[in-house]
Amino acid sequence: MPRTLRLYTALPLRWFLPLLLLSHAGALRGQEAVAPLLQHAREYEAQQRYDAAEEQYKQALEISPDNPEILKRLGILYQTEVKLQDSLAVFEKVLALQPQYPQTNFFMGVSYFALNDYESAITAFDKELATPHPHPKCRYYLALALESQGRIDEAIKQLDQLVRENPKEADALYELARIHKNASLRATQMLHDLDPDSYQLHALMGEIDADDERYPEAIHEYRAALAKRPDAPGIHYALGVAYWVQKLLAEAQSEFMLALKEDSGNAMTNLYLGDIAVKQGRFNEALGYLQQAEAGQPRMEQVHLLLGKCYHGLNQPDKAKDELLKAAEEDPLDPLPHYLLAQLYRESNDSDSSSREMAIFEKLSNSANTKKLGELQHTMTDAPEEPH
Repeated sequence: MPRTLRLYTALPLRWFLPLLLLSHAGALRGQEAVAPLLQHAREYEAQQRYDAAEEQYKQALEISPDNPEILKRLGILYQTEVKLQDSLAVFEKVLALQPQYPQTNFFMGVSYFALNDYESAITAFDKELATPHPHPKCRYYLALALESQGRIDEAIKQLDQLVRENPKEADALYELARIHKNASLRATQMLHDLDPDSYQLHALMGEIDADDERYPEAIHEYRAALAKRPDAPGIHYALGVAYWVQKLLAEAQSEFMLALKEDSGNAMTNLYLGDIAVKQGRFNEALGYLQQAEAGQPRMEQVHLLLGKCYHGLNQPDKAKDELLKAAEEDPLDPLPHYLLAQLYRESNDSDSSSREMAIFEKLSNSANTKKLGELQHTMTDAPEEPH
């Protein structure tokens, strides 16, 4: 052992304690001096007095030159001032001290992204995601950088992951919708360029028109699609819905009957046919359709609502009541089953039950439901809402 080392190890520990305490006291005094500077810097930032905030951070760094938090805050300030190269230089100092210092890789990625250096931004965001607690916006900005590089599938993957982690992340939902919308528009244009009179384009435009509630235009497009491909599945059903919404029940029924030949067990086709039959007072016929719909969609409120109306029309009040109670159970917020139950109980002279159901109806009703009440016209066979 070297002589000097033997000398120091031979000294009593009590000789070093004053030095250690002085060092610790100095560190505490440094922290005490830095704290007000950081507070003032925050206040200046809130006032958008960025030069004054920068001066506070620099004074703090004179006291604690390798403090990663001060450096990070200065880098964020530079980023706010759009001094992006300066921010990157400061963030690099932080990461040289601590490669996974909280959120520093994220802010570095944001600076690279603002400089359109997407590859460097992606690298920084990936490093941030590898830290124990990455910045909440990291996946979102990573997706933006990936999209900017044309790596759309990877961007969608990041946004999907972000939405799974936080279903209320509105920015991610917007970006997903925008990406898919743009892809849809591009595909539609390519389809048009390929053949402006193709079955595929007419069918697609019919769906777009129907989604926008332009039903006459949708019908025109669906008819054009059928002219190109008469045996195309699903078009008759889509036509039936477009006619049904416009209350053109004869035309709707004709199309739904054709759709039923394509798929006799389709719950929604049977539901629409059952609805039309109930509206027209053909209750025995409606019952067959609605029972088929129930087999495919046993938990759908509209099925039980229509079955309740159907059984009422067939003068089977007990069965009507059971179905309406099921409808109320499937959608506790819908006032309509309770209104119909109140009417049913009134007809059977059960005034207490009728009053109870009417009270529930009134509690659930709001301005939007007031119109529904006017449409009922105190009858069990008025039109229900469109099945969903």
